[in-house]
Amino acid sequence: MNHKVLVTGATGYIGGRLVPKLLKLGYSVKVLVRDPERILDRKWTDRVEIVTGDVLKSDTLEKAMDDVSVAYYLVHSMGGGTNFHKRDMDGASNFGNAAKLKGIDRIIYLGGLGDPNGDLSKHLSSRHQTGDALRESGVPVTEFRAAVVVGSGSVSFEIIRYLTERLPAMICPSWVYTKTQPISINDLLDYLVSAMSVPDSAGKVIEIGGKDVVTYREMMLGYAKARGLKRLLIPVPVLTPRLSSYWLHLVTPIPASIGRPLIEGLRNEVIVRKPNARELFPSINPVTYRDAVMITLEDLEYGRLETSWSDAVGKSRDEITKFRIDTSTGFIFERRAIEIAAPKSVVYKCFSGIGAERGWFHATWLWRFRGGIDRLIGGAGLRRGRRHPDELRIGDALDFWRVENVEENHMVLLRAEMKVPGKAWLQFEVTQGDNQNTYLEQTAIFAPKGLLGLLYWYALYPFHGWIFGGLIEKIRKKSEGAFACYGE
Repeated sequence: MNHKVLVTGATGYIGGRLVPKLLKLGYSVKVLVRDPERILDRKWTDRVEIVTGDVLKSDTLEKAMDDVSVAYYLVHSMGGGTNFHKRDMDGASNFGNAAKLKGIDRIIYLGGLGDPNGDLSKHLSSRHQTGDALRESGVPVTEFRAAVVVGSGSVSFEIIRYLTERLPAMICPSWVYTKTQPISINDLLDYLVSAMSVPDSAGKVIEIGGKDVVTYREMMLGYAKARGLKRLLIPVPVLTPRLSSYWLHLVTPIPASIGRPLIEGLRNEVIVRKPNARELFPSINPVTYRDAVMITLEDLEYGRLETSWSDAVGKSRDEITKFRIDTSTGFIFERRAIEIAAPKSVVYKCFSGIGAERGWFHATWLWRFRGGIDRLIGGAGLRRGRRHPDELRIGDALDFWRVENVEENHMVLLRAEMKVPGKAWLQFEVTQGDNQNTYLEQTAIFAPKGLLGLLYWYALYPFHGWIFGGLIEKIRKKSEGAFACYGE
């Protein structure tokens, strides 16, 4: 490939998934980010050119566009407050003008579906007007318009997921009967990438969607059926966007600042009205909503997590030593990190040798008690031990865990095989710190199934500080003790 491609919004949900897809296809990729630290933990970071810049600061854009032929505009200001419309317009105008100045061949932009002649919400109007602002520069624009993107991490889909998972019965406003045409994240990415090899898509607005048209009610009930959950939806005639956004804020991780403009847009029917996507991209055959949900649920089943709408939060080295809980894409992450005065290899050897006859370093009696309960209800318990006292391989049994991933001197990921209302993992990961010190991050991950799974998590949460906090502290002491006695 001779194209050098610029991707904006690489810290976000769509951009973070587009970059590795472009790299896999052989494209040379630049990414424009406001803070490079927010993407340093991505697996593809060392394969892209990172340029620091901001679409709201026009003087930072020219360097990013050097030697670039195609630029993806995936920036959205909705999470930044009530004046997102003005920021969207300013950013698109700056970007388009810089692209014209640097001779960019094409801008590929992802906007939102909606009848432009209808009474669109402020959010959907802003999406359309952002495309107009890019076109005003004179650079050919391929504008894709999509509705709900079905995938782990898409904010619109996460609203459906969290509401359905957490509420056995829901009082719903009239928007649950609004029609929409959701599209799988995989199909959306295929369109975005294929546009570069379809010259006829330049200068066009292309509406894209999945195979079927459904209501939001049907989306929630379809998700519930796929998860084996029984849900009751009770429609009510009045529930204002403001009240709906506050309600959403209470029962999901979606903040009201993001939820409100999205909910206001739910009154608009967002379906494909123009068939030009099929004409321009005949090889792309979008899947049904049901199939898109089943593909997404595999992420929960196997613990896969690429990007999320909340990735813009990012994390820095200063934050790595702090305790924190994150909720994203159906997963709960409880992270603890600590600095250890020992090399990575020593710390890795310590935590990779856990379990079986060595026990769990801290509160082993409680781990054994939990294992006993698991055996009583038909689970594996702790009786399986481990294959080797020091070595781990993918697929090994380790007490009531299964080794799901191992990277020597770096990371161990254990998947729980005890009986729980959901899926659970425990991960240990080491990174090099200053001098010979090591940073250890220990993460308990849980994907609750329904309300019961969520209640299970919070019932155990008061004990987590003692169990997991004590565990990471014991790993520190054992690692530093081993290094002091024997060296590396």
